[in-house]
Formats: sequence, structure tokens, C-alpha cells
Amino acid sequence: MRDPYAVLGIGKTASEKDIKSAYRKLAKTYHPDQNKSDPNAQAKFAEVTAAYDFLSDTQKRGQYDRGEIDADGNPKFAGFDYSNMGGRGQAGGFGGGFSAEDVLKEFMSGFGGTGGARRANAGAGAGRQTGGQGWDPFSGATSRGPQRTKGADVAATARATLEEVNEGASVQVQLPNKKTLSVKLPANVEDGQQIRLKGQGQPSPLGGEPGDALVTVKFQKHKHFRRDGNDLRVDVPITLYEAILGAKVRVPTLSGKVELNIPAKVDTTKSLRLKGKGLFGKGDIYVSLRIVLPEGGDADLESLMRFWKDQKPYQVRD
Repeated sequence: MRDPYAVLGIGKTASEKDIKSAYRKLAKTYHPDQNKSDPNAQAKFAEVTAAYDFLSDTQKRGQYDRGEIDADGNPKFAGFDYSNMGGRGQAGGFGGGFSAEDVLKEFMSGFGGTGGARRANAGAGAGRQTGGQGWDPFSGATSRGPQRTKGADVAATARATLEEVNEGASVQVQLPNKKTLSVKLPANVEDGQQIRLKGQGQPSPLGGEPGDALVTVKFQKHKHFRRDGNDLRVDVPITLYEAILGAKVRVPTLSGKVELNIPAKVDTTKSLRLKGKGLFGKGDIYVSLRIVLPEGGDADLESLMRFWKDQKPYQVRD
């Protein structure tokens, strides 16, 4: 992976908030659903996601900033200072006939003289005989060769109804490789929230761990409700006589219909509230009443309205 700071377009002094903000912006820009005509969008999306995952891991970020690991998480050899070894070589090199064996012997003298070096060499030789596993005299660690690269992440979208979101139900998601998974929605999930499915991405080309699937939750448009955060708004039609005389009408909620009491002479410019019937039991449902006149008109109603107009006019506008 490239420098994760460069991938996200931020500096090394960026805060966690800066990192998250940069990632959200780039993830939205490169999300495959928004770039269906761009064949490189998925790779860019996976790259910025990998960079975010790397920098949001405080331990990895610290090691990277100190130069201990590279952007793929592989250890880096920090070098060895030979400038104070009796003048028998140049700093950072083996000048003046100073061999690697001399370096090893002098370094190991602090561990019991050349016997320690012989044990180290023996250990290294044994490592070569067992497929490249050896002992590193500078760290005392066992080397197992290059780390295996993790497979690429893939992106997918989980489209859910408000009812499924409210219940924390499981929804079907199809990955780019045509594999279909059942994904359980987290409690209080947000529209646009991303769910990581470990090991469901692309296989590693070098036999390492497979990548992950990054599933973005998208709320479907509802036939009745309009979202306002956790609140829901709905229009309910009523008759003219229900508005004047009052009535009980059935209105939809995410868990079925309930009865709503409409007071007589109701003010239809104001909404009626169903408390706790919004998303996750946190929001409310606000009911806007819409008076609907009979289809095709009504002669008696028209006659009454003419009488009102002439005999009982009233103002509703300035």
C-alpha cells in the first residue's frame, strides 16, 4: 500500500477526527455505487479504506510513524551504527575490510564472546536448513521470511426497508463475486453506515488472509413515511366531516396500524404526534391531516358552501 497519509490526503499530525473526516469524504467520492462507469472506483475505494483502517489502529500508526513498519505492516530494518567500533569501518557500511562476520562477533561479545556468535551462526544455519527460518542476532527474534499479503477488500450495498432497520433484521447482500450473504443489521444502524465482514473479500494472491467485504447500509424510500432523523412524518387523509366532528382513524406505524383520535374542529395546520413510534423507539411519528373532498363533487356540499360564503364568511389569510 502507498503511504496511508498520502492516500487520505492528510498530514502526520492529523487527529483521529481529521482521519475519519478525510476517509468519509473519499469513501463517498469513490464508492462503487456512485461510480458505476469507473472501473477503477472499487480499487480506489478499497485503497482509502485500507489506509483508514491502518491509521485508525493507534499501535500500527505509531509503529509506522517511528519507521518500525511499512504501510503494509511489515517490519523495517532500522539499520546499525558502526561508527564507534574502533575505527574499523564507516558508519552505516563495511569499509576498510570490516566484514559482516566481524560485526557479528563484536556485537555478540556482549553475550559471552565468540561462543555466543557461534551459537548465533549455528542457529542461523539451522534456520536455512529448515526453509528460511533463522535467528536474528540484532533482535533475538525468529525470522520467517516475507509476510503474506492480505487479499483486497470488496464493496457492496445492503438495501433495507425502514421496518427491517427498526427491527435489526437480516438482509440479503450480493458481493461483486456474485456470492450472496445474509447480513444482520446492527441496532440503531444509520443510513450510510458501513459494516465490515471479515474474510469475505478477495483471496490473497500469496496465500495470506482473504480481504474483507465492506457493506454500506442504504435505507430504502418508504411508501408512507418521510424520515427526519429518528422521527417519521406521514400524511393521513380525512373527510371534511371527520375534521369538523372528530373521529378515530387508523394510521400506519413501522409495526402495524394504530388508532389515532382526531379531536373535533381539528387544526389541520398542526401535526398530531404518536410518541415513541419512530425509529428504534427513540423517535416519534408526526401525522399531518389532509382533508379530502368527495370525488366528482357534491351538490349539497356546494350549496352549503355558497351559503357559508354569503352568510358566514371568515378569514384564514392576512
